[in-house]
Amino acid sequence: MQTAEQIDMSQVLKELGLAEVNAGSSTGLEDFHEANAPLISSYSPVDGALIAKVYATSQAEYERIVSAGQAAFKSWRTTPAPQRGEIVRQYGEALRRHKDALGRLVSYEMGKSLQEGWGEVQEMIDICDFAVGLSRQLYGLSMKSERPNHRMYEQWHPLGIVGIISAFNFPVAVWSWNAMIALVCGDVCIWKGSEKAPLCAIACQNILKEVLQENKLPEGLSAIVTGDYHVGEWMTNDERIPLISATGSSRMGRIVGQTVAGRFGKTLLELGGNNAIIVTPQADLKVTLTATIFGAVGTCGQRCTSTRRLIVHDSVYDKVKELLVNAYPQLRIGNPLDQNNHVGPLIDQDSVNTYLAAIEAAKAAGGNVLVEGGVLEGEGYESGCYVKPCLIEVSEQFDIVKTETFAPILYLLKYSDLEEAIAMQNDVPQGLSSAIMTDSIREAELFLSAQGSDCGIANVNIGTSGAEIGGAFGGEKETGGGRESGSDAWKAYMRRQTNTINYGADVPLAQGIKFDF
Repeated sequence: MQTAEQIDMSQVLKELGLAEVNAGSSTGLEDFHEANAPLISSYSPVDGALIAKVYATSQAEYERIVSAGQAAFKSWRTTPAPQRGEIVRQYGEALRRHKDALGRLVSYEMGKSLQEGWGEVQEMIDICDFAVGLSRQLYGLSMKSERPNHRMYEQWHPLGIVGIISAFNFPVAVWSWNAMIALVCGDVCIWKGSEKAPLCAIACQNILKEVLQENKLPEGLSAIVTGDYHVGEWMTNDERIPLISATGSSRMGRIVGQTVAGRFGKTLLELGGNNAIIVTPQADLKVTLTATIFGAVGTCGQRCTSTRRLIVHDSVYDKVKELLVNAYPQLRIGNPLDQNNHVGPLIDQDSVNTYLAAIEAAKAAGGNVLVEGGVLEGEGYESGCYVKPCLIEVSEQFDIVKTETFAPILYLLKYSDLEEAIAMQNDVPQGLSSAIMTDSIREAELFLSAQGSDCGIANVNIGTSGAEIGGAFGGEKETGGGRESGSDAWKAYMRRQTNTINYGADVPLAQGIKFDF
């Protein structure tokens, strides 16, 4: 096992086509920027080092990218879907070859553990495999016409350019959930990655660029734009982009949704989560402990599906509290590239400040801190982004408890009746992920029923964090209602068309209407 000190990031950057990207330098990608374009600095939360400065996309460059996408779409939409799937298959193979390096870059630029970095790239590979199979299964339906000698069916056509706006916490996987599905559907993609992890986006594009060049395909099939919210505004206001898929906060999603709806475009929104686990008297506490801790502290609490609330039955409350209080001090916090550590840093100082403010708000509302939070200092923590996972006991859901804080803060609540617990879980604005820990089939089925969890994801005896690509990922309420990845989420990237064919010699009208002349 390599330690963090043994890992040479320069070799990682070189493998991913970022050889010119060294501390203090630009990407050197002259084809993708104007000479006077502003620079975006990418700092690693791991050690605070400046990894690179990346050129932001100018308005003129954006126009060139959209035009290239429009041109590429004209030929791509006529390419048979299984052939489109073959390109995605090749990209999946390329990701397999670069999995180690790309996973390390994700870990270093974003701050998640190395295992999670590799896992994120594996998600990309998995969605490529899924999309390849999907390329032969873009099914429509056939319907029986009420008119004689008529046939009715529906089919699906690609939309055009799909705009993808992704967040820092999953800097590569969420793009692939969208892009790989969109590509097999016949769409082309323009991706605005997070300005907090721009190198990850460039690396993914470099790998895909090689695949496109080998197959003599236009690079306009997939392009990246880089910059702050202004670049996102160009995309959301652009009528040439019929679908915007945006991942981020509920505040951001509200703006995107309203803007795109104003031009009658489509949105796929993956927004905030305030996820809870309900622990019943029938729960296996060993399973509960593992699922809860990973859900609360994995990715330093910076997952949309991170566990924010633990709602525990009063008969096992004290035992669960004791297990957690004893377990938290055993967590190892440090450089995420060192696989001995459980928890890495928050992404930046703004996130640290939000974390500290949330703890103070919970205390002010009457919360009882069971495991103290705080910022770690000293050797190995020079970036100032390493914080301690915090456990807070609350008697009710204060405003701060109903607010998503992207940090490792877990609120502990007590209940006495399962219906009360479900109501408590649902009593937040967000509706992404949820879980119940129980060995009772009655409790599990109630939780999964129409009067149970109101979330897009509801689990039994696994935590809230993480999801497999085979199922549709997304949530309700302020989570946005979008669905990505598996199941029939592909339909979001296509337009439905109903077709009727008259193969008879007459023109009978529907509903028996007569029109003789």
